[in-house]
Amino acid sequence: MRTSLTGKATALAAAAALALAACESEGIDIDDFTVEDGYALSAGTSTLFLQTSVAYDTDAEWVASSPELSRRFTRGDALYDNGYVPATGLGPVYAGYSCGFCHQNAGRTTPSFAADEGGGSTATGYSTMLIYITRKNGTFFPNYGRVIHDHGIYEENVGRDLAFGGVRAEGKLHVVWQMEDFTMPDGEPYQLRRPEYSITDWYADSIRPEDLFITVRVPLRHVGMGQIMALDQAEIEALARKSNYPEWGINGRCNYITERGRRRLGVSGNKAQHADLTVELGFSSDMGVTNSRYPEEICEGQLQMQEGSMMGLLYDQLDVSTEDMEDVDLYLHGLGVPARRLGSTTRTRTHQKWDASESRTLTEREWNELGERMFYQSGCHLCHATTLHTRTRGATLLNGTELPWLGGQTIHPYSDFLLHDMGSEVMGVGLNDNYVSGLARGNDWRTTPLWGAGLQQKVNGHQYFLHDGRARGFQEAIMWHGGEGQASRNRYQNLSWDERAALLDFLGSL
Repeated sequence: MRTSLTGKATALAAAAALALAACESEGIDIDDFTVEDGYALSAGTSTLFLQTSVAYDTDAEWVASSPELSRRFTRGDALYDNGYVPATGLGPVYAGYSCGFCHQNAGRTTPSFAADEGGGSTATGYSTMLIYITRKNGTFFPNYGRVIHDHGIYEENVGRDLAFGGVRAEGKLHVVWQMEDFTMPDGEPYQLRRPEYSITDWYADSIRPEDLFITVRVPLRHVGMGQIMALDQAEIEALARKSNYPEWGINGRCNYITERGRRRLGVSGNKAQHADLTVELGFSSDMGVTNSRYPEEICEGQLQMQEGSMMGLLYDQLDVSTEDMEDVDLYLHGLGVPARRLGSTTRTRTHQKWDASESRTLTEREWNELGERMFYQSGCHLCHATTLHTRTRGATLLNGTELPWLGGQTIHPYSDFLLHDMGSEVMGVGLNDNYVSGLARGNDWRTTPLWGAGLQQKVNGHQYFLHDGRARGFQEAIMWHGGEGQASRNRYQNLSWDERAALLDFLGSL
């Protein structure tokens, strides 16, 4: 389903009026389509005016208007969604059988802990989460590497004794939640939950819990991937130089990583630990599908290689071509970004105080505008930067195809793409996962882009936020902010009840 960006050469005067109230609207550079009433541009020519379950999974107009790009986008979409099987390269061990399995509708498939406390979901056996393990000193364990792959081919059909053939999974994830109740300064109650992870069913020697760190990732929303790859990196580095607000305790930093033999600025991933969209890594690490960048099986040297051979698996050729992976890369770059929904000027919304002692009714637009003011008043914009720009030349895909359509755009991702120390004080550990990625330490996290976050419920049927999905909505995500985010969290909790409700409405409009 494609959005309709109608009216070539129509006026953009409306765009300035609809632009984010506190953002710089002068830089908006779209002059060939109408901005629909009630919306504000999020990603220049890649903006979509959709509020449906395919709001993350629809091609931008610059893709749809080109027969060749549209053909390749459609092909990449199919490769992204279609499941791999052993005959086409799946395994021997893997975490999921397709990109789309974990990224339903290019979003965040509901993780299994929403259904039960441990293992995979009762419906499919899959966790839809990535499980990272390290030694306490940060090094990896022999026989396991950095990721626990919780499935082996045919294992789910034969049981764990493998009496009838199959490849052993490396282990299974178990999670138990620790709950704690809190109150806002005005008495409003809220609850936070902290996961405690363990690994069971180790295929080789069991690793003692006291000897390892476990950190888990739920899927990222694939919103604005092309714009992230086209970011003006000099602007990001300039933000890092001036991101020093001692009165707020904020000091953002760039993450630099070495990929393809070059030291590069990291912008993607939870810790800004990647400089590209990791298509080749996803095929390899998540699905066990070998490719030109990662030609070895992920369980190379492990028992699962022999088990796979006994089942007839061959390891003498690559499982996916570079051309196929570039079509997947094009699909990700070509996805549109949902416009911000400003809200109706006639429909009203009533919020009730937490103790039901009073209520307040405003139009949707008024709630969102009040919430945006509270967003700035709480200092959220100091890290969730509202306005950035893409470099003139756009982006380049993994096999060299250039995408100039992504260049020269003014975008509103609500992120500075910098690392910030999020502290360890909340519930005793905070968001510290003890995992190092490039220059990012355990406490350090890239500012999450907020564009599209308000549609996650519509697209994926849940509102689990943060890197491991521990937050069950925007408010819990805010209340996990410690370290450099503590001052903003304190300001948020000291707002009046209706101002907090408005700020949450504003986040829901993004």
